[in-house]
Amino acid sequence: MRDTLIDTLEPLGIALGAALVALLLVQAVHVALLRVGRRSVLLTELANRAHRPTQGVVVLSAVYFTIRDTADEAEWRPTFLHVEQLVIIGAVAWLVAALLVVAEDAALARFRTDVPDNRQARRVHTQVVMIRRVTVATVAVIAGGVMLMTFPQARILGTSVLASAGFVGIIAGLAAQSLLRNLFAGLQLAFSDAVRLGDVVIVEEEWGRVQEITLSYVVVHVWDDRRLILPTSYFTEKPFQNWTRTEAALLGDVMLDVDWWLPVPEAREELRRALESTDLWDGRVSVLQVVEATGSAMRLRALVSATDAPKLWDLRCFIREHMVTWLRDAHPSSLPRVRAEMTSAMPLHATLTGQTHTADSDARVFSHSVDGRARAEAFTGGEREH
Repeated sequence: MRDTLIDTLEPLGIALGAALVALLLVQAVHVALLRVGRRSVLLTELANRAHRPTQGVVVLSAVYFTIRDTADEAEWRPTFLHVEQLVIIGAVAWLVAALLVVAEDAALARFRTDVPDNRQARRVHTQVVMIRRVTVATVAVIAGGVMLMTFPQARILGTSVLASAGFVGIIAGLAAQSLLRNLFAGLQLAFSDAVRLGDVVIVEEEWGRVQEITLSYVVVHVWDDRRLILPTSYFTEKPFQNWTRTEAALLGDVMLDVDWWLPVPEAREELRRALESTDLWDGRVSVLQVVEATGSAMRLRALVSATDAPKLWDLRCFIREHMVTWLRDAHPSSLPRVRAEMTSAMPLHATLTGQTHTADSDARVFSHSVDGRARAEAFTGGEREH
């Protein structure tokens, strides 16, 4: 019993010492990288992201090789080593994923998105983010497959699965049809340049900015801070508006209904003065046209431009408010109004009988009409002879 306890504790003590030495070694390398990398963003990022997974890989490997070489007679040795293998495989996958993320972040650092003309940068960011998700998922799948292959039963099962790969492929394809469609749609979006991170889009009658693109869904940040979640296949199967497809600059209109008395040239000059007074206007387009004229009013369209969609919205609201105030103060008679012409109505009896009367005859009882002359003769007795 005492010998068995010694055979158990001795390898574990040696493994614990090896783990501490490995941990100190990794920590020393980490501190050295931080000091050297004070002027290098890449080294700093590498030291921070790869520190934990490197600790796991080095410490677990030290314990594994120590137990394998020192605990030859222990009954628990095979089970312990198998568990160690599984954990080491997971740690190695973690380290590989961290290194890939560091490399992708280094690529992204070369393209800034906080500049006015950032279309190319947003395109690269979209593609790199999609590649990151695919690579991390691939590393996880490979690590899971390697873990399964450490089990003898899984190897036998793998032979049977390969023999029936056609049938299994058909079943998996039918079961994961939607998932695969979204997966390929996400890759298509990343490399077709149809939509990128930061693009301003109109989807489902909502205006927003693309906030996140994954392998299965796209997050659109709506203007009122709502999030619209759409499957990636939506952007390959349905039409949508992309306001920043080639550039961020846009045109917008402001519609005004005014009276016919408004001097349009003065309104056009006032629009130009209003645009020049604000930094929301990019100086490209300033147009005022009469686009419709009806019986009661005419409709003006002010066409303006801005560098991006948010500025364009604010510019349109500013111009609308400014022009309404100018119309009210400078040309109050040109505000929209309704005109009506009043005419005298014909008596119903005359309309039905076809008879008409003048205003003078309708105002006299003894008029020159047939009835009026008859009443006059009845009261006067006709013309008297002299």
